[in-house]
Amino acid sequence: MAKSRTWTLWKDDKVNEEESKLLRKPAEEVPVPFDAEAKKDIKTLIDAFCSRDDALGLAAPQIGISKRIVIFKNKNFGEKTRVKNSSEYDVLVNPRLTQTRGKEEKMNEGCLSCPDISVEVTRFEEIKVRAYNEEGRKISKRYTGFLARIVQHELDHLEGRLVIDHGGAVSFPREKEAFFSRLFKFES
Repeated sequence: MAKSRTWTLWKDDKVNEEESKLLRKPAEEVPVPFDAEAKKDIKTLIDAFCSRDDALGLAAPQIGISKRIVIFKNKNFGEKTRVKNSSEYDVLVNPRLTQTRGKEEKMNEGCLSCPDISVEVTRFEEIKVRAYNEEGRKISKRYTGFLARIVQHELDHLEGRLVIDHGGAVSFPREKEAFFSRLFKFES
C-alpha cells in the first residue's frame, strides 16, 4: 500500500496556499446513515493511516477530505510501526467532545500538516467523546492521558485548528530559522 500524501501548511520553505485553505476550513458532517461516498471516505482515511508508520493519528482534512472523520492509534504509541488491525486504532465519525476533566497539561506536539516544528500545547488529561464508529453505530468513549491528547489534536483538525494556533512556544530546526521566523513573525 502506497503512503498517502499529507496536506501541509508549508513545504520547502513556501506556504501551500491551496492546502492551507482546506486545512483551515471546518470540516463537513458525514451523512448518517453513511452513504456510498461516506463509506469510501472512511475507508480512504483508514487505508491512508494504516499505510503510515510515522503518525499517531490522522484527520480526513489532512488527506484532502473535508469531512468530520478521524483515526488514531489506541495503543503502542512509542512504536514507529504501522497498525496491523482494527483493534489497534479507533475511528470517530462526526465526533463531539462532550466532557473535559482533570487538570490541563502542557506538552510539545508535532503535526504532519505542520512539518519540521513542535509546539507547546495545553490539553485536558481526560475527555469524553460521542461519535459514530466506522460501521455507523453511535458510540461514547472516554479517553485519558496521552490518548486524550491525541484525540483532542485530531478533533482540532476538524475545526480547522492546528498546533500553531495554540499560542505555545514553537521549536524548529536551526537551519530553517529564517523561514519560520518570517512565518511566525518573531525575533530569532
